[in-house]
Amino acid sequence: MVVEFAFPVPEPAPFTTIAWRLAHVIVGVLGMRNAAHFGRAATDYESFAYAATGREALDQLETEYAAWISGVQSLGEEGLHRPCGEEGFEQEPMSKLVLHIHRELIHHLAEVSLLRDLYQHSQARR
Repeated sequence: MVVEFAFPVPEPAPFTTIAWRLAHVIVGVLGMRNAAHFGRAATDYESFAYAATGREALDQLETEYAAWISGVQSLGEEGLHRPCGEEGFEQEPMSKLVLHIHRELIHHLAEVSLLRDLYQHSQARR
């Protein structure tokens, strides 16, 4: 399994699937940040072992989310104020990255929920 992406993004951008959105959250939003900040083994879009089933993807999501939340909790107040150092957040406090990641999770997982609901309702009509 691989996640498809292109740079620059094609115009118009293709519609992304539930699987693509979950892969983005699992690898790009959580996995790479867990590796950069909380001791997870390095990962990226090219090397990640993508899920072949929905259950496996949800297991991967739960694993990465648990690592992220545990890592954030371990920062304490002092850790939340230290410079993040991540590209785009070099001098920003870790708290700003945490907020950004949580917005990303809300955004993309709400999309997943909507697509799931739309699929279920379209199947019920058939």
